[in-house]
Amino acid sequence: MSVAELQALEAAHVVPSYARFPVELVRGAGTRLWDDEGNEYLDLLSGISVLNVGHCHPAVVAAVREQVATLTHVTNLFYTAPAMRLAQRLATSSLGGKVFFCNSGAEANEAALKLVRKAKPGGEVVVVHGAFHGRTYGALSATPQESKQAPFAPLVPGFVVAAPEPAALEAAVHEGTAAVLLEPIQGETGVHPLSEELLRAARAACDRVGAALVFDEIQTGMGRTGTLWAYEQTGVVPDALTTAKALGGGLPIGALVTGERLADVFAPGDHGSTFAGGPLVAAAANAAFDVLEEPALLASVRALGERLRAGLAALPGAANVRGRGLMVAFDTDDAPGLVRCALTEERIVLNATGPGTVRLLPPLIVTAEEIDDALARIGRLLSAVVA
Repeated sequence: MSVAELQALEAAHVVPSYARFPVELVRGAGTRLWDDEGNEYLDLLSGISVLNVGHCHPAVVAAVREQVATLTHVTNLFYTAPAMRLAQRLATSSLGGKVFFCNSGAEANEAALKLVRKAKPGGEVVVVHGAFHGRTYGALSATPQESKQAPFAPLVPGFVVAAPEPAALEAAVHEGTAAVLLEPIQGETGVHPLSEELLRAARAACDRVGAALVFDEIQTGMGRTGTLWAYEQTGVVPDALTTAKALGGGLPIGALVTGERLADVFAPGDHGSTFAGGPLVAAAANAAFDVLEEPALLASVRALGERLRAGLAALPGAANVRGRGLMVAFDTDDAPGLVRCALTEERIVLNATGPGTVRLLPPLIVTAEEIDDALARIGRLLSAVVA
């Protein structure tokens, strides 16, 4: 089936909520993708930080094949070993509390919002400008972006927006605050790390009033920044965190992970999800976890991230290079145009988070040679623009 035929089917039958590139991708392996015409692409997006272990990692494929032939779904009315094992790994690798499974990052944040509201009934949730926490109603209400919120008003009440500055955040937190919800690095709005001063101020403010500090690690977690969790590099420990994207090795799964203080706030019936933590996705997640928690891989992410940022900073036309680990962005004129040219001319997959920002989220298994290759291709694109 041609791309034109797929576009006709989309126009007739698919809700128009995405602006797709006119490319049909049919196969992936490691850091590479192939389209229906056999063209090979270097993937520097990982499905927006989903394929941290790369496309079709052999360990994930093997785990899925074995599990899908054994047991795919039973509901959370019964135990399955893959889910219980995954919960143990998530809790012990992070905050030491307990885990609620769901199917996506937005759902993980919805669970977190319910948790903190039950822990402190009626309390407000403080978020900061530039945040993105999802598109479902609670998560959208925590995403202070006019273009995303305005068409769907009225939103869920009880959210307070502060500037991402220590004094402003401290002033927004009071006795009626249930939680502060933050991304350690704001991803969807252009890879903007929050300062350690801000994170420390949030921790102190929450402690002052008995509120919960929640970190949205949906994009930053599972090794993306060079440690399993981004908070490990900040010196600030949250009361809960949310994760998704790379957790399932390519399959849809999310989780809310608590510290000990919030571990038993939910009681049976407070929250639930039919598919969440099913044996198939949990088996895939355990296989991905095996790869992503390896110290050698995490050290490589840190080193290659430095290599990528240094290389970008040396390219004319790439400004304000920023990020941590392999979560990187730079500013340039007409980022969407550059991303389109990257796909069609240089066969690399990039992402524009706005009119002037290009985001790079390569698979964490990328090599130094592939980083250098990517830099050469991006350099050619930027040179054409500068010229």
